[in-house]
Order: sequence, then C-alpha cells, then structure tokens
Amino acid sequence: MKPSLQPSSVGLGLRRALLGPLQSAPAGDFDFLECAPENWIGVGGKLGETLEALAAKYPLACHGLSLSLGGFAPLDETFLGRVRRFLDRHQVALYSEHLSYCADDGHLYDLLPIPFTEEAVHHVAARIRQAQDIVGRRIAVENVSYYAAPPVGADQQALREIDFINAVLAEADCDLLLDVNNIYVNAINHRYDAHEFLSQLPGERVACIHVAGHYDEAEDLKVDTHGAPVKDAVWELLGTAYERLGPRPTLLERDFNIPPYAELAAELGTIRDVMRRHAGDDAGDKEVRHVRA
Repeated sequence: MKPSLQPSSVGLGLRRALLGPLQSAPAGDFDFLECAPENWIGVGGKLGETLEALAAKYPLACHGLSLSLGGFAPLDETFLGRVRRFLDRHQVALYSEHLSYCADDGHLYDLLPIPFTEEAVHHVAARIRQAQDIVGRRIAVENVSYYAAPPVGADQQALREIDFINAVLAEADCDLLLDVNNIYVNAINHRYDAHEFLSQLPGERVACIHVAGHYDEAEDLKVDTHGAPVKDAVWELLGTAYERLGPRPTLLERDFNIPPYAELAAELGTIRDVMRRHAGDDAGDKEVRHVRA
C-alpha cells in the first residue's frame, strides 16, 4: 500500500510538460504529485505508462476541474463513477474539487463564484454529500478566487465569504483544500484582512494547502493565474497558516509559463523552509516513503 500524504509533505502538479523532469527528479525534491483526473482518465500509450510509473513511485492527489458543485445541472454520476475507479486504481490519497460552478448547459471553462446565501449553502452541501457517496470517500473543497460576487435576491441575505465557506464545510461534513494565494487575491480585491480570514477557518478540516503565483494588475487588483512565481506576501501568509495549523501537505501549483524545473524545485525548497520556520518541531525532516510496500 502507498502511504497517505504526510503532514510535512510537499507536492507538485503533474503537468504533461513536466513529465520528463518529474521522472528524473532527485529524491527529496517533492513527496507527492497532484493531477486533474479529467486530464488522465482513459489515457493510454506512453503517457498512460508514465502516469502509472509516477503513481507507483509517489503518492497521488487528484484535484478536479469539472464537477461544478455549485451548478444546477444534475451531478454527472457516470463521470463520478469513472473518477472513483481512477482513485481506487491509483490509491489516491486525496480527491478535491472547487467550491464553485463551471457548467450551464455545457462547460463554461471557468470557475465561477456561488452566491453567498443560506440557500446556496444547502444546495452545494447536498451536492458535495452526493459526490462523496458516489466516490466512496470524503472530498476536500477549495476556496476559490473571484472578482465579482454574484447578486443576491431581495428575499435573501448575503453571507460573508468566510461564513459561507464554514457553513458549507459543516453541513456537507467535508474537508477543506486551503488555497493561500486565493485568500490573498480575494483579500486585496474585496478589501478584507487575509490573516483574519485565515484565522476563522476550521483548522481541523484543512486536508491540504495550495500555494501559487498571481498577476498584479494593479495595487488593488490581483488576478489568480498559476502562471508566475509565488509572491512574498503569499509566502508570508503561508507561514501564518503553518503557525496556526501546523504542517499540512502543501502543493505548488504552476499551470502555464512553466519555468525550467530547477526554478520549481527552488520554490518547493522554499515551501519546506517556510514550514520548518513556522510550523515548529512537527515540521522536521520526516521521512516520507514513496514506493509501495
């Protein structure tokens, strides 16, 4: 059996442009890999063989892109069945999705925000519970970046973003994939304190952390891109997260403008350094076994 994700483990996104460097990476650069199941289910040939080899060597996490938990179309149970078989086959340690919607009579190819209302809490929580039942395991939902809050009807009262997230987690009884960059981006764009927001999240539900870069459109407008190095302010917020939560499995996201592997390895090293400095003795040099026992 492959191990589950260790609290001090550091991971990298499994992107096809990185398959060569990931296969030849020195031991200790990263501890786990994360992929979007939509991009790998049913893939065969050389690419499928490479996935099999990497999944045999490293614990694998899956981060979905198309479930549309906040949407109104029925969940795609056939797709979720395929996801479950993929998770089981590769002994996936964690399956997560976005707390958003991305489909309306077809995929919209964007992650759109859900209205922060009590009605939406009940709607999304029920869909998360349904998804958990079908895949046969708890899932984690990710706090997403957004640039305009959906309008709320006159017969409803808007919740704060933090209260909406916490209500969904409690009613769905699911975990949280904590995206530190999204907190920072939203805090700048919507004028709230990122550290205060972080302090109000239920630490016991944080299963994993994401960290990524963003684009500075202006002093008061940040765009979540996953296409740049992690900014200093986000590293600082990550340190605050470790101080509050202790070590948690942490993934570096880079989806485009992918630099030479050595630059990504350096950022993975920064994650380890930040974890050691801020998470106390629990983030020491723990051994993480990569190979099936």
